[in-house]
Amino acid sequence: MMNSILIKDTTKEQREKIVADSIGNVNGSCDGCMAGLADMYQDYIDGKKEISQINMEFRARYESGIEGPERGGCEYF
Repeated sequence: MMNSILIKDTTKEQREKIVADSIGNVNGSCDGCMAGLADMYQDYIDGKKEISQINMEFRARYESGIEGPERGGCEYF
């Protein structure tokens, strides 16, 4: 049983398995969304970024509100 998922404690093959086990079947019959999710973790698999860093970057983009409506000025001023 593996205790750590840190890059320094895993091999590339182990990291591939960690991602595959976490995401599920990326080759299944879906609309391609799972393959994009797997690509998001390629830097972890390649040993460039930890999973926590990738998740923080994703969360920062998601919470930024970029995809939300822009607020206009007040009509009274």
